[in-house]
Amino acid sequence: MSEIYTENKPNFIKLWLVAVRPFSLTASVIPVLFGTVIAVTTGGASFRPLLFLCAFFGMLVLHSGANLLNDVYDYRRGVDRQINPVSGAVVRKWLSEREAFRAALFLMGLGIILGIYIFLFVGLPILYIGFVGIIIGILYTWGPFELKYHGLGDLAVFLTFGILGSAGAWIVQTGSFSWIPVVWAVPMSLIVIAILHANNWRDISSDTRIGIKTVSSLLGDRMSKTYYDFLLISPFIGILMILVVSRFNGFGPPMPWTFLICFAALPPAVKLMKMAGIRHKPEHLEIFRGLDGATGKLNFIFGLLCVAAPLLDVIIQRMF
Repeated sequence: MSEIYTENKPNFIKLWLVAVRPFSLTASVIPVLFGTVIAVTTGGASFRPLLFLCAFFGMLVLHSGANLLNDVYDYRRGVDRQINPVSGAVVRKWLSEREAFRAALFLMGLGIILGIYIFLFVGLPILYIGFVGIIIGILYTWGPFELKYHGLGDLAVFLTFGILGSAGAWIVQTGSFSWIPVVWAVPMSLIVIAILHANNWRDISSDTRIGIKTVSSLLGDRMSKTYYDFLLISPFIGILMILVVSRFNGFGPPMPWTFLICFAALPPAVKLMKMAGIRHKPEHLEIFRGLDGATGKLNFIFGLLCVAAPLLDVIIQRMF
């Protein structure tokens, strides 16, 4: 496919907003909010605001840096050759590969500095979490065995932008590891996979053409729809399962029933599934190309409801 460039270079703010893909950043910051809130409400930790801000902005800049690296190496490998609605500063020629790479290094370096600061107060547990997250972010599209190009991208984002983010935020506040933020973060982590899958699903033809293997390209178009539906429905099933199982496992406090408010995100999830189902109609092609951004919005809604649930439980307990 030939390269397509239809826009002039925008102002500084729009350029960098497109470059870092802000719609995807909810995948990294929501788990930090979630892990922090449940550490205080469920784990009994005293809120440490400065460390929270370091963790929040650390995840934000690390994710932004990883997005830029992803754009650079996708472009070099010939993956990105078409402009999509909510991403692609390199393919649009708004940024050179060199500029994007330098910006990625700067952002990731800043994230590492913030992580070191947290480590000085928290200790080794956060170092382990941070190290694994950074390695996954770097190896996602770089190295001898790029995770994204060998069908491991879904697992990478599930761990980095869900499980590790939530567990890391818990550790920042409590100083110790727990399985509670790991298990409770699984539902929102599944929607994070859906953001990536929507992107890779759209790019099946170009990925297949140059020999890149993603879960989407391995499944094909029809099964990718089934997989997408699963990723959007399973978080709600997961909430119900955790609500029930956490009352009998004996490994910690049960998940509050207030997490049922997460079902307020079910209607927009169903709407996205319907949108994906009519992807082959010419008039809906642009909607399908922006499905990753729309899924990012769903992740934001679902994630905020997950954050609100334990806070609502505390409010109810104090009222009654």
